[in-house]
Amino acid sequence: MPSSKLLTVFVPEEMFGQRLDQALARLFPDYSRARLQQWIKAGQVKVDGEQKKPRDKVVGGECIELVATTEEEVVWQGEDIPLDIVYEDEDIIIVNKVAGMVVHPAVGNPDGTLVNALLHHAPQLSEVPRAGIVHRLDKDTSGLLVVARNLKAQKHLVDILQARTMKRQYQAVACGVMTAGGTVEAAIARHPVDRKRMAVRMGGKPAVTHYRVIERFRAHTHIRVDLETGRTHQIRVHMAHIRYPLVGDSVYGQRLRMPPESGESMQSTLRSFRRQALHAARLGLTHPSTGEAMEWQAALPEDMRHLLRVLKDDALQHG
Repeated sequence: MPSSKLLTVFVPEEMFGQRLDQALARLFPDYSRARLQQWIKAGQVKVDGEQKKPRDKVVGGECIELVATTEEEVVWQGEDIPLDIVYEDEDIIIVNKVAGMVVHPAVGNPDGTLVNALLHHAPQLSEVPRAGIVHRLDKDTSGLLVVARNLKAQKHLVDILQARTMKRQYQAVACGVMTAGGTVEAAIARHPVDRKRMAVRMGGKPAVTHYRVIERFRAHTHIRVDLETGRTHQIRVHMAHIRYPLVGDSVYGQRLRMPPESGESMQSTLRSFRRQALHAARLGLTHPSTGEAMEWQAALPEDMRHLLRVLKDDALQHG
């Protein structure tokens, strides 16, 4: 059930001439600008007892009453599911997500998700939109993800994501031998025919991906990827767009191609790798309360380490 609380504040004189939504953003820093604008339009903000528009100006000295409502996200239930928690405090939780775990409950995955596990670990997350998750990882992508434990932390994390100052670095194994790293700057939107897929399209949302070569093999490349933006399936779409799809990607990948004279280990490893070879290896951000720059790392999971060992052995045998 939604909960509400009445907040009252007087507008300082130095805010003379500011738009109402701008003034509210400064007076109520725990809430996002978008949410405050929604509350203004819904009549949940009164200025000296009158309803105003977001663009209306304040002069200073007015009494503002705000009815802040917090929606509990549907009826997600906590479940006792093991979590690999890398770090946590009163504001944030850093989780190393395993491959195969869905982040949010949905029609096809009503339980057993990261959200269910988090709600069991920290029940107060039910009071934070989307259980505190501000960015996501695909089901079959492993690695680091940050969770906000309160509204102030959530707003801060959303702000630094939008400002592109949150560091998100991945490791991946791509099909094909790259000659060098580079940058992909190509807008991404929903696929025009297959609505479950994304695609590089004119008029889509801006998307920028930087990639660097870590190691080359006979027919594959181990790469490091830095995200400047965070579109759905961004790395997978961009790598496929430049014709270096990720190993194991059933959605954006290509027909399995074996290097000539591949041994049994090489063939079985590539055939049995059934998820995109993608891992969120490093995460960096400024702390919501202290402002301290913090960074975490998560080692590659065993399936990707095994894949790289086999690729290296194959390269040595045919070097």
